[in-house]
Amino acid sequence: MNAILNNKDEMIMSLVHYFVTEENYTPINVQGAKNEIWLENLEGPYKIVRINSKYIHNNEQYDMDKFKMRFVIRQIKRKTLSFKMNVLNICLDLGNAVKLEDNDKLIKTVDIKSIEDLKKDEKLTDIFPKITTNAFKEPDDLDKIITVTEDINRKTEKENYKYEDVFKPKKIIITKVLILLCIVLYMVSLFISDNFTESLLILGANHRELVLHGEVWRLITCAFLHGNLLHLLVNMYSLWIVGSQVENYMGKTKFLIIYFLSALLGSFFSLVFLGNNVSIGASGAIFGLLGSLLYFGYHYRLYLSNALTSQIIPIIVVNLVLGFIISGVDNACHIGGLIGGYLATMMVGLKYKTSNSERINGALVYIMLLGFLIYVNFKLV
Repeated sequence: MNAILNNKDEMIMSLVHYFVTEENYTPINVQGAKNEIWLENLEGPYKIVRINSKYIHNNEQYDMDKFKMRFVIRQIKRKTLSFKMNVLNICLDLGNAVKLEDNDKLIKTVDIKSIEDLKKDEKLTDIFPKITTNAFKEPDDLDKIITVTEDINRKTEKENYKYEDVFKPKKIIITKVLILLCIVLYMVSLFISDNFTESLLILGANHRELVLHGEVWRLITCAFLHGNLLHLLVNMYSLWIVGSQVENYMGKTKFLIIYFLSALLGSFFSLVFLGNNVSIGASGAIFGLLGSLLYFGYHYRLYLSNALTSQIIPIIVVNLVLGFIISGVDNACHIGGLIGGYLATMMVGLKYKTSNSERINGALVYIMLLGFLIYVNFKLV
């Protein structure tokens, strides 16, 4: 029986199959790209693998090809917020006149025309030790096409399941409960005393002297109190918009942990920078949820397209700037909450994304920062 695949087609299919199923690379849709396949794995030894089947006759054509490739790489770097991106450029049809130079630190180009060429490249096989065995273990006939197609489809289905599991709409409950609690406490604060500040202190406003004398619960309760109706409405609207997103992506338990850890760190920042002033409001915890979205958006940036750079980051920056401009805003609490939310999200982890070492690092940094703030506050007494 004659082979269905020629040598180049077999190389393309085998390499794509290997990188997708064995090394967790994902195909990238590159506009205008012909006879080339781009694969991406931001946690891989090479963030980008490009398989190029175009015939390149001489060094001039090769230099032009690298110029076009660098343009695409810059696009991917902007999309993924990557400052440095190393690329494996696998060329399957380089002419003999092309002289490869090994002085490009970011783009490694290899001339591969057969499995024997792969075996000769010791640097490549050191990084991908299974490439010569797992990539070419099937014969070049109809069975190979079916097997490779099924494996890639299975891998795609698995990735689609993960995406649907994280992003599918879920019932929002905790955010609504938090909003209701803030509204109820605001109503109570209106009637508990003729002096509104005294009402807030009774209900648990943040105050350094009281906290350092043992009333540590104020570090959390202050996040449910508000100074006036406008303050309440602005924060509750923000909590609904941001909180519903974080609760949907993270789940209810993780959302609660992030919310309270953000509020706690924001309150400690207030103690350091505001002295004995009274601090109240859910904005520290809300900034923590923004910090959580920042962490989430970075790790899922391939799914969120440009939402991280066009929405999440600008919202954080604008709100922090407004906090410095408008008087009476507890921006220290905002910054502390933002940091706390980011670290708390790292600590609880993102489904399918965060490793155990990242969780441990997030917990350690959060604890050390909290310990430092406690020490500073007691030193300021």
